[in-house]
Amino acid sequence: MSPPPRWQLPPGVDPALWDYASSGRLAAEEAGYFADDPLTRADEEILASRFAEPCDLVDLGCGAGRLSLAFSRRGFRVTAVDLSLPMLAALGRSADAEGLLVARVRANLCRLEGLPDGRFDLALSMYSTLGMISGVEARRTALRQAARVLRPGGVLALHAHNLWLHLRDPQGRRWLLGELPRRAVGRPPSDRRMTYRGIPGLSVHAFGWSELRRDLASAGFLVDEVLPLDAITARPIRRPRLLPRLRAGGWIVFARTAG
Repeated sequence: MSPPPRWQLPPGVDPALWDYASSGRLAAEEAGYFADDPLTRADEEILASRFAEPCDLVDLGCGAGRLSLAFSRRGFRVTAVDLSLPMLAALGRSADAEGLLVARVRANLCRLEGLPDGRFDLALSMYSTLGMISGVEARRTALRQAARVLRPGGVLALHAHNLWLHLRDPQGRRWLLGELPRRAVGRPPSDRRMTYRGIPGLSVHAFGWSELRRDLASAGFLVDEVLPLDAITARPIRRPRLLPRLRAGGWIVFARTAG
C-alpha cells in the first residue's frame, strides 16, 4: 500500500517511516530480528538496574513490545504507545500469551493528547525512537509531549545515536562532509537515508551531544545522567571522560522533569 500524500502524513512522519509503521512483515519479524542485538541486550540490563520499583510507565515507540513486556513481567503498570497497528497487535498477542496486562495506545509521538497530563512516573524512548521522528521541531514536540505526560520529577530514559558514528564507514564520512557545513552555518540538520529491513529511504537522526541536550532542555528536561555507549558492544564505554562525544556510538540519557 502506498503512503498517503506527504501533506496528509502525521507530524514527524515521512513516507518511509509510514511504510515502516504499516508493515505487518516487520512486526512479525521484530522479536527474532532483535533477539541477538547488542543494544537490546544492553539497554534492558541498564534499565533494569536503574528502575527496580514498579511504577506507572509509558513506553513511547514500543514496537512489538520488547521493553513493555519486560517491565510488565516485573510488575510495572505499562502503557505502550506506537504509531504502528501491526506492532501493537504483535505486542497484544505476546502479552496475552504470557497473561500480562499491557495497555496499548496507537498514537503519533508528537500527538499524545489521548494521554492525560502527569500520568506517568517513567517514560521510555529507546532504540533511537526519537531519531526516527523527522524534523527538529517535530522531535522537540515529541519531547514536550513526553514531559507533559510525566509527573513532576518523572524520568525519561532515552537512547539516541551519535552523529560522529558516521565516521566509522566510508559512506558515512562522505555524508558528514556534506552535512557538517550545513550545521556550521545554522541550517536545519539533514539525515542520511538508507534501506533498512527492506524499507528504502528510511532515516534515523543522529545527534550531536550539544544538539540533544538543547532539545531536551527545550522541553524542560534536566539531564541527570549520560551513558556513552560503545558502537560495537553497546556497553558503556571505558574511560568515558576521554573524548566521549567522538568515541560513543550513542547515548542512554536519564532526564527528569522539574518538580
